[in-house]
Amino acid sequence: QVQLVESGGGLVQAGGSLSVSCIAAKGASSILVLGWFRQAPGKEREFVAGISWSGGSPEYVDSVKGRFTISRDYARNMVYLQMNSLKPEDTGVYYCAAKRSSIVTARRDEYTYWGQGTQVTVSS
Repeated sequence: QVQLVESGGGLVQAGGSLSVSCIAAKGASSILVLGWFRQAPGKEREFVAGISWSGGSPEYVDSVKGRFTISRDYARNMVYLQMNSLKPEDTGVYYCAAKRSSIVTARRDEYTYWGQGTQVTVSS
């Protein structure tokens, strides 16, 4: 069983920066891809970024390209999302997710394991 625990997030003004982190507290050896999703009030959960646990080029949703950076620390079983130039539309609950197959995808139904989420709020 994989257990994912997010931390970080918070409140920031537009244009500011925040980071969120996720540790695979259990079952990290089962993970091949880690991703970040977000869900704004009244909206569906959407893919933000994903990265292969073994390395390789990360994937991003178009709306965050050039502003967000996903990275992972294999030795510490952690994945990070650095968010710069934040906009009010980036507001939402950010979820860490993991999947066992090796392809980074944006489809949330392909991710088996999920964290509890952490709130990111960007004020205008």
